[in-house]
Amino acid sequence: MFISPIDKKDIEVKDNLKIENDITNLSVHGPYLEIEGYATFQGIKTFAEDRIRKTLLIVPRMNVEQYREKNEEYSEASDEEIIRENIIEVALENCRMSELKHLDDEVFEENSELLYGFKGIIDLSSITKGKPLLAGEYDVYINLEQLFEDIDNVKYEKSFPITNVKRFMEGNILNTKLESFTAKRVLKYNLLISFNNYSKTIRLKNVLLQSYDPREMEEAERKEGKNAKAIKRRVLKAFYMLFSLILPIKKNKVVFASDSRSQLNGNFYFVYEELYNRDLDLDIRFLFNERINNKKSLIDHIKIAYEFATSKIILLDDFYPLIYPLTIRKNADLIQIWHAAGAFKTFGYSRIGRPGGPSPRSRNHRNYTKAVVSSEGIRENYAEGFGISVDKVYATGVPRADIFFDEEYKSYVRETLYDRYPYLKDKKVILFAPTFRGNGQASAYYPFEILDLKKLYEELHEEYVFLFKIHPFVKNKLTIPYEYADFFYDFSSYREVNDLLLITDLLITDYSSVCFEFALLDKPMLFFAFDVEQYIEDRDFYYNYFDFIPGPLVKSTDGITEAIKNGNFQQEKIKPFVKYFFDDTLGRASKNVVDQLIIPSLEDNEEILKDKTKLVPPASRIELFKQSFLEEDE
Repeated sequence: MFISPIDKKDIEVKDNLKIENDITNLSVHGPYLEIEGYATFQGIKTFAEDRIRKTLLIVPRMNVEQYREKNEEYSEASDEEIIRENIIEVALENCRMSELKHLDDEVFEENSELLYGFKGIIDLSSITKGKPLLAGEYDVYINLEQLFEDIDNVKYEKSFPITNVKRFMEGNILNTKLESFTAKRVLKYNLLISFNNYSKTIRLKNVLLQSYDPREMEEAERKEGKNAKAIKRRVLKAFYMLFSLILPIKKNKVVFASDSRSQLNGNFYFVYEELYNRDLDLDIRFLFNERINNKKSLIDHIKIAYEFATSKIILLDDFYPLIYPLTIRKNADLIQIWHAAGAFKTFGYSRIGRPGGPSPRSRNHRNYTKAVVSSEGIRENYAEGFGISVDKVYATGVPRADIFFDEEYKSYVRETLYDRYPYLKDKKVILFAPTFRGNGQASAYYPFEILDLKKLYEELHEEYVFLFKIHPFVKNKLTIPYEYADFFYDFSSYREVNDLLLITDLLITDYSSVCFEFALLDKPMLFFAFDVEQYIEDRDFYYNYFDFIPGPLVKSTDGITEAIKNGNFQQEKIKPFVKYFFDDTLGRASKNVVDQLIIPSLEDNEEILKDKTKLVPPASRIELFKQSFLEEDE
């Protein structure tokens, strides 16, 4: 009923016409097999999408007897039925002949508008129910189905081998690695692609190199740590309740707590700087820990319980698991000054029911009494993500974004970075700063192989340098070939991405919130979202991604180089983007946070607001930058 003509059940199928076909491109980039060519039955002209289909068939070379022994339900199945059951089918995209590359001029001129062409980019790392191609050998064919334009009851169908491909294989072989990272399993394969002289088609040979459970790598330590951690958290909660019963809240006490920094920087720095400038009589404590997984002693937990229980205000800037089981005392505030600007991909309770999403019973984030966001338009998004009511979310702006309006600081950072890295000054700088893939920190990775480093180098190295700033969660490592070392540079260990933005001429990102702060500089961006459809399915966004991004969407290395050469970066989208996601907070977010969230919490104690400060003066912004630079050297 609701099917295209090519799928009609009662259609007559014929295969007595000869097929004309060729492969115009075959390449592999990491797990992605890219194929392009054309195929048609002689004498059939096709202009309509629903009258021609090409399907890539990956056919396993298997021992059917062993398969029957392992799978009783196939004990009576024929060899052909078993093989067909295990064939992987991938629909290829139809395209006009004029859209193909490297096509012979004579063939092109005769058939330029016909839908004989096909293109496909096949992700072999997720082709088997979301997992890599299984270890083994496979022959690859293409199945062609085609109808005449005016005849619906006859279909021509035939599978044919993929020949004439040796010219795409240096040394008659293509080689790549397939990797899969999840919290429970890491898989690594070596894939060889060749032309098989017997079957006369492409042969895939996939060899399993590694398969292990990453949890087992530190199993003894994890078990001991998990039990000890649970006991310590119960102790913290018990002492917090005890201190809350016997000790009063210290009305001028403010605690800055973070499990992702070891010193005063980021949003915290700008809030502290503003408090210092106000001459307030505050007792400020810092509970900093460089990494969330760093061990804390039992004494540390008791001290944290005391600091939290006796504080008037607790400030967070990121996920902080120790505090979520606690009930915040009456007349005290727990304020989240979230580290990211804007609202892009869904997070927190917006992801309930999705891979990596929280349990509906989770208490994470729910005890915030106030939270900071960058604009009015995203208050509801953050309220949903944090699991709190929207009246607790304040559109103050993001304090750390104030740095983009400090001209002295910006000038100093640029000069210092240029002095340290002179190659940044001589050419335009591309910063590649994507987010990770995977369901969270435990399974985070990035498929670097999707980038054709050779093509990027050849097309761009004369005018640009290319910096990588990879998310710290990513487990797999980037390897820069030595022959491209004067073009690609890895800046992933450089902590403050905002500093790098100041010397960046073009940002390439995908779903990362770095685009919000870069937009404040009104410079061009590309959005390299090769997997956007899958990302929408798995993670989703608060906005329509295709309308939302303030720059072109590209899905391949060719797309990147063509967009850069064409120079059409859609920069007219940037100003309305900034207006929506930052309102009128630019340059005064720190002031807004203090005025709208912190001062109101202190107003029941007028002496604090009148007395002069006893705070230690913060390092200047330039001194803070110098300090981070010294840490980079170390």
